[in-house]
Amino acid sequence: MARRLDYSKWDHIEVSDDEDDTHPNIDTPSLFRWRHQARVERMEEAKKEKEEFMKKKKEIQQEVTQVKETLTKEEKAALEKKELEAKLAELQKKADQIKKEEEELKKKERLTPWNVDTLSKPGFEKTIINKEKEPTELSEEEKHKQMMTFVEKYESEIKHFGLLKDYNESRDYLRDHPYLACDDTCGYLTLWCVNLEVQEKTSLMKRVAHQAIVMQYIMELSKQLKRDPRSCVPGFFERIKTAEKQYTDAFEDELHAFIERVQGRAKVRLEEARKQAEEEERQKRLGPGGLDPLEVLETLPADLRECFETQSVGKLQGALAKMSKEDATYHMKRCVDSGLWVPDARSKAHPWACQPCPVKRRAPGGRGVPRPPPNC
Repeated sequence: MARRLDYSKWDHIEVSDDEDDTHPNIDTPSLFRWRHQARVERMEEAKKEKEEFMKKKKEIQQEVTQVKETLTKEEKAALEKKELEAKLAELQKKADQIKKEEEELKKKERLTPWNVDTLSKPGFEKTIINKEKEPTELSEEEKHKQMMTFVEKYESEIKHFGLLKDYNESRDYLRDHPYLACDDTCGYLTLWCVNLEVQEKTSLMKRVAHQAIVMQYIMELSKQLKRDPRSCVPGFFERIKTAEKQYTDAFEDELHAFIERVQGRAKVRLEEARKQAEEEERQKRLGPGGLDPLEVLETLPADLRECFETQSVGKLQGALAKMSKEDATYHMKRCVDSGLWVPDARSKAHPWACQPCPVKRRAPGGRGVPRPPPNC
């Protein structure tokens, strides 16, 4: 037969204060506070009484244990043994009294009515707050790779945003394409601005620059608020449309500074391209000895330089005759290494017996440089 449940412990429960009906002339909140305070004080007294009892019980138990251990030692004298036995009997009486008091204390606790402060206890007091994981810092190579992947996927959408003029259109487009609110969009718009300036499309560059600053403001707002950039889009456009003059002036100043930086970068790009083209041109005209004919021509003595400019063999022979053998050999070797002169290996009369080639190559300065044909 199943054991019946004992519900007697629910018979003596102090109801909550706010369930009592009080007289209209009584200050109900004050009465509730007094009742609660009195109940808490009773609970504290009972707790203190229990703690004192447990302390007393522990002390007696320790004494009894100590006396028993002493009695077990054979080396103690008979007289001392009798004293210990008498002390043990006395402690045993105290232990029996403690046991009776313990039973009374348990009975008192059992009969104490439950109340709102004793019906439940917290199961745990540990609070855990989830924190957003700090994003890992990417290397420059990883950032570039991530940007190229993003641009390859959304280049048309980024360009469409970059060409918008109206704030409302920009807001609506970002609302429909929220993934564009990121640093990769800022990076692509910046590079696009530089490329447009290099192509001398300044007007179009300024329009794209405006959209680049819009995106930069959204990303900066996201970092300040520590929120997802997509959630900052509506707030930015609401503020920029209703902002005070100080805010709009700061936006315009940032835009002008950005345009100046783009134009400065475009000039550097053009200068680098010019130098690269000149170097490529120089590499193409290097002679068989690795010397630049223009540089060699500029460093020749005046009479020798005139011979090559006029392509006069007679003047060349006369100028070489006036020089020492060492100087003539030095200058003519440099002319051969640069391709200004190609010696005729079939001639036995003179090592410089061949004619200067009539083919000319125009230099950037406008001066003609004699170059031999391939079969010279």
